[in-house]
Amino acid sequence: MKAVFYERYGDPDVLQYGEQPDPKVGPDSVLVEVRAASVNPVDWKITGGHLDGALPTYFPVVPGWDVAGVVVQPGPSVTEFQAGDEVIGYVRMDTVGLGTFAEQVAAPVRTLARKPRNVSWAEAATMPLAGLTAYQALRAVGAGEGDTVLVHNGAGGVGTYAIQIATAWGARVLATASEKNHDFLRSLGAEPLTYGEGLADRITVAAPEGLDAVVDFVGGDDLPVSLEHLRTPGRVASVVDAGIKDEGGRYIFVRPDPEDLLALTELVEAGSVKPVLAETFPLERAADAFRSSIEGHVRGKIAVTVGDEGQAGLPAA
Repeated sequence: MKAVFYERYGDPDVLQYGEQPDPKVGPDSVLVEVRAASVNPVDWKITGGHLDGALPTYFPVVPGWDVAGVVVQPGPSVTEFQAGDEVIGYVRMDTVGLGTFAEQVAAPVRTLARKPRNVSWAEAATMPLAGLTAYQALRAVGAGEGDTVLVHNGAGGVGTYAIQIATAWGARVLATASEKNHDFLRSLGAEPLTYGEGLADRITVAAPEGLDAVVDFVGGDDLPVSLEHLRTPGRVASVVDAGIKDEGGRYIFVRPDPEDLLALTELVEAGSVKPVLAETFPLERAADAFRSSIEGHVRGKIAVTVGDEGQAGLPAA
């Protein structure tokens, strides 16, 4: 099969495009024909060797944890899916080696759910890691009806999902972003706040009775500022700052969960959540997709498409 791979750690220049062995399908996995994958910061951090101390790595590495595609072969013990099913998945293993930036991937059923019927392959591929991160962070702080929730980095890939999920759950959402992204945040259902100096005063004006919960997707000095406005200490989650546990909060490292992923699919099909697709690149230009992610300043997520069906109806990058 064709795949993107690298044989040593480094920047996006180490990524190659070429032939790799076809995946082997274990008893509890399915072979997925990939239509699209998406780029997450963790992908280029792993490529750079920054998670070498946490996850065993086997070269050559095919990067990528997000996938949208079609089941072509279920493993012998699989009853959840059959050939022809359209699925999405957060295909994170306990090792680094066999990822989703390829024509095919063998995905454990514990990582998969059905694809929403009302979005493109590329949009669907943005859902698993970012959507699950937002979903699990909001659930960790108990966000729900009537709450005032502050989302840090609302215009990012995870933040766009968090705003929409929290709104769908009946919360009032405040979100930090640069001023140029304020109208975009309003379109998602959030009340924007400019990050940085003076944030404490802006929170006081927007939420004079305080915040019910905070979810943080960027880290930095704004997080401790916002904690001073929490009505109930401990209702805070961060994907960046593990020290938040010392404040009684939750550090989130997203986990594959088919029930959570199915809940996201249902929110998307209901129209409550819409994936925000910033750019798309064909598989052979995965290095350019990595560079775009590293440069940042995009609204939403970057996807990599595979084959003509994956690219159908999408603007060129």
